[in-house]
Amino acid sequence: MLKYIIKRILVFIPTLLAISLITFIISINAPGDPVETKLKKLAGESVVADKLGSEEQYLSLKKKLGLDIPIFYFSFSTAATCDTLYKISRISDRETLDRMSATYGNWTEIAAYYATTKQLYAQVYTTPKDSSNAEKLIYLKNEVNELGKMYNEQGITQSLKNILDSASNNTTLAAAIPMARASLTAFENVKSKAQTWKTMVPNISWYGFNNQYHNWITNFFKGNYGISYQDDRPIKDKILDALGWTMLLNFMAILLTYCISIPLGVFSAVKKGSKTDKISTTLLFMLYSLPNFWIATMLIVFFCNPDFFAWFPTYGTGEAGNWLDIAYHLILPLFCIIYPSFAFLSRQMRGGMLTVLGQDYIRTAKAKGLSEGKVIWKHAIRNSLLPMITLFASIFPLAISGSFAIEFIFNLPGMGQLSLNAISARDYPMVFTVMMFSTILTLIGYLVSDILYAFADPRISFSKK
Repeated sequence: MLKYIIKRILVFIPTLLAISLITFIISINAPGDPVETKLKKLAGESVVADKLGSEEQYLSLKKKLGLDIPIFYFSFSTAATCDTLYKISRISDRETLDRMSATYGNWTEIAAYYATTKQLYAQVYTTPKDSSNAEKLIYLKNEVNELGKMYNEQGITQSLKNILDSASNNTTLAAAIPMARASLTAFENVKSKAQTWKTMVPNISWYGFNNQYHNWITNFFKGNYGISYQDDRPIKDKILDALGWTMLLNFMAILLTYCISIPLGVFSAVKKGSKTDKISTTLLFMLYSLPNFWIATMLIVFFCNPDFFAWFPTYGTGEAGNWLDIAYHLILPLFCIIYPSFAFLSRQMRGGMLTVLGQDYIRTAKAKGLSEGKVIWKHAIRNSLLPMITLFASIFPLAISGSFAIEFIFNLPGMGQLSLNAISARDYPMVFTVMMFSTILTLIGYLVSDILYAFADPRISFSKK
C-alpha cells in the first residue's frame, strides 16, 4: 500500500503541472487587458479606456503585475513574427502587430509604421481643445484609436486619409498632419517591401526561465499566490478569510449527506418494491430535480419574510463568536447544499446495496441463520460502499471551492462568493489559485478513495502478487 501511495503521489506531479499549464493558457487567452481593467477601476468608469493614465503608469502597473516578461519558456511562431513582441505594452497593439506580421511578413517596416502611429496618437491627444476644434478633435481621437486596431490595407489607408482631411481644415490640428503623412508613408513601405514568404518559415524562440508561467507556478508552490487585482490584497489573506466559512459549511454538508444517504439507501434497498420504497424514491427524484438556487430563493421568500414565516435570518453569518447565532444563520444554506447530494447518493447507495444483496455470499450468510441486521450491516454494507467511496473523490473538492450560488444568495463570505466576485472582476490570479487548489483536492480525493477501497473490501489489493 505504501508503494502504491508513493507511486500515485509521483503521478500527481506531471498531472498537476499539465493542469497548471492548461489553467495558465486559459488565463492568458481570457478576454480583456488586466492592466487596463485595473487602471479603469483606479481612474473611474467614466474615463475612456485609451486615456487611462500615462504610458508610464501603464508600464509601471504592468511590471508590478509581472506581465512585462515573456509568457512561457519558448514560443512557436514564424520568421515573420518578432520574438520580442511581448515588450509591446498593450495587448491590443500586440494583437494588431501580430496580424500585420502574418499579412506582410516584414517586421522592420511594420515596427517603423507602429512608431509613427504612436507619435500621431501622442500628437492628437496632447492637442489642447478649444471652441474652434472641439468637435474635430473628438473625431480625430476616435479615429486614431480605431487606427491602432486596424491591420488591413483598406482600413488603414482610409483611416489615415480621414485624419488628414479632418486636420487640414483647422490650424490648431495641423500639427497632426506631418505625423499622419509619415504613418501613411511608413505603411506604403510595409506594402511595397512585403516578405510574405517569412510567414511560412517556422521559428522557435527561447526565453529562459524568467517568464510569466515559471514565476507563477514556482510562486504557487512556495505559497505566494500573488496580489488580487480587485483590492491589491495578497490572495493568500483573502483565501484564508473565506476558507474557514466554506470548510465549516461544506464539511458539515459532506458529513450530514453521508450520514443521511447511507442509511436511507440501505433502507430503500431492503424494502425494495414496498410502498415506502416507492414514496421515498419519488420524493428523492423530486428533490434531485429541483435546482438548489431556486429552493434557496423560495426558502428566503417564505421563511425569512415577515409577510410569511420570519423563522430564519435572511443572509450573513451571524454575530462573530456566537456559535448558536452562526449555526442559526447556516441552517438554510446547509439544507440547500445537502438535499441534492443526499438525494443522488442515496440512490447510488440503494443500487450498490441491491447488487450486493444478490451475491452468493449474502445468500450463504442468510442460510447460516444470521439475522437480517447482521447480514446487512456486517457483510453487505462494506461492499456496497464502493460506489459511495468513488463519489467521495468528486465531492471532496467542494470543501474548498464552495458553492457559488448558495454563498451568493445567502451572502456568505466563503470561497464560492470570493471566486464569483473574482470572475466578475477578471481577477485571474484569484480564480486560478482556487482552480489549482480544487485540482489538488480532486487528486487527493481520488487517492483517499483508493485507500478506502482496501479498507471497505479486503479483496482489493494495490500490490503486485
